[in-house]
Amino acid sequence: MQSKAKTVDQYLDEVPQDRRETLEAILAVIRRNLPKGYEEGMLYGAIAYYVPHSVYPPGYHCDPKQPLPFAGLASQKNYISLSLMCVYNDSDHEDWFREAWTKSGKKLNMGKSCVRIKRLDDVPLKVIGQAVKRVPVKKFIAHYESILESMGKRPSGRKKKSSGAAARTSAAKRPAKRSV
Repeated sequence: MQSKAKTVDQYLDEVPQDRRETLEAILAVIRRNLPKGYEEGMLYGAIAYYVPHSVYPPGYHCDPKQPLPFAGLASQKNYISLSLMCVYNDSDHEDWFREAWTKSGKKLNMGKSCVRIKRLDDVPLKVIGQAVKRVPVKKFIAHYESILESMGKRPSGRKKKSSGAAARTSAAKRPAKRSV
C-alpha cells in the first residue's frame, strides 16, 4: 500500500497504533545507526533512507529524478516491510545479515532485500542497526556502481573513462572513411 503522505510523521499518523509502535522502534534504530550522508524522507509511498542528489547526482538508474534508495520501511496489508538495498546483490553482507538474524533466535522472513515483519517481537533491532551501520555512503555507492557496470550500464551523467591510448587504439581499429 503506497501512502500519499509527504512526511514521515504524516505517514506514521496514517498507520494503526500497533504498527506505528513497530515502525517507530525500527525507525529509532535506523536513525541511531545511519551513517552520515544518507537522508530520511518519503519515496515511492514509503519511509525511505537514501543517498541524496547532493551526494550522488546521477540518482537512481531506474528513475534518475529519484535519489539512490538505501532502505525503506512500509506498512503493507499483512506485514511491515523493511527493504535493505544494502544487502541486495551483496552476497557477503546478505550472508552476514541472515546469519546474524538467525543467531538472534528470531525467525527471518526475507526475500532478496525485503524483510517481512508481523510484530516487534519478531525483530532483532540490534541486527537491523548493525546492518545499516556497516554500509557507509561511499561503500554503498561503489557497490551500486559495480552492479551497474556488471549490467553494462552507467549512472546518468557519468561518462565512461577512457585513457588517451585506449581512444587512439579504438580510432585505429575503425575503418577509414570512404569517399563516394
